[in-house]
Amino acid sequence: MFSRLPAGALRNVGAVVGPRSSTSSAGARFASRVRFASTSSSASSAFESFVNSRATLASATLFAVGSVAWYTSLYGTLPFVGEVHANSPAEDGLHPPHYPWSHSGLLDTFDHASIRRGYQVYREVCAACHSLDRIAWRNLVGVSHTADEAKALAEEIEYTDGPDEQGEMFQRPGKLSDYLPPPYANEEAARAGNGGALPPDLSLIVKARHGAADYIFSLLTGYRDPPAGFDIREGMNYNPYFPGNAISMARVLFDGLVEYEDGTPATTSQMAKDVVTFLNWAAEPEHDERKKIGLKAVILFSALTAISLYVKRFKWSALKSRKLFYTPPADKSTH
Repeated sequence: MFSRLPAGALRNVGAVVGPRSSTSSAGARFASRVRFASTSSSASSAFESFVNSRATLASATLFAVGSVAWYTSLYGTLPFVGEVHANSPAEDGLHPPHYPWSHSGLLDTFDHASIRRGYQVYREVCAACHSLDRIAWRNLVGVSHTADEAKALAEEIEYTDGPDEQGEMFQRPGKLSDYLPPPYANEEAARAGNGGALPPDLSLIVKARHGAADYIFSLLTGYRDPPAGFDIREGMNYNPYFPGNAISMARVLFDGLVEYEDGTPATTSQMAKDVVTFLNWAAEPEHDERKKIGLKAVILFSALTAISLYVKRFKWSALKSRKLFYTPPADKSTH
């Protein structure tokens, strides 16, 4: 059949086929470039989606916040934030060591026997100079004493009350609603009885001091002779944990100073540990109840989270598992 075609027709066919073949090769090269570009674009889009995802942002935020909290717990200051101190490190006192308190755990509560012994130390030793204005006798009920014991302790104190029907003030025995009495009538009397120094109230002393319970314990047990070359004024006592290393309060805890009701040996460290536990409870009486409520809240919200996840999965399962089919319309021009 091709023999009957003229030579010009064959040349025309070659001219037509040539451009088509070149076009197809160019298309192949373009397709390869497109495939390469699509591969790189998919990789970059996957990276961008990973970076911009909520889980990545939440993880980065938690890591940053955790790092700041960890640094602050270690060094006591925020990172990259300068602080100006009037005192030198030596004047701030020796940093107290960390002690394993029985109530410092996430779910640990106070040692109530230690609180009772600590109240005895406070009453027989500390109450001579320091007040406890925020604690009432009723606060001891169910914590360290029974109601009858707390009532008996309150009745040992005479409180000024009134006026009566004649308009006169009178003395009456204490009751559970009364607060623990201060050792001095006013601030001037307190300064006069302590050489000009004002003994602080101990209600919030654990929260008011950097180092909290560790500082109070170290202070009570840290009295010693001053080192060579350290000048200390008369009437002052050397304590490396107190700012300036010189404190007007003398050492008050000695072995055997208190006779515990339960027979616990009254060593200096034991009395210091008990009175610090008592003062820690006085600064935060809601400590045990707060942890109990927190545990209940964690259990409740964990259950609600599990239920919400199940309900969400149940409601969306029908939508996520359905299939959509598309049937294109028939091309009527082919018929």
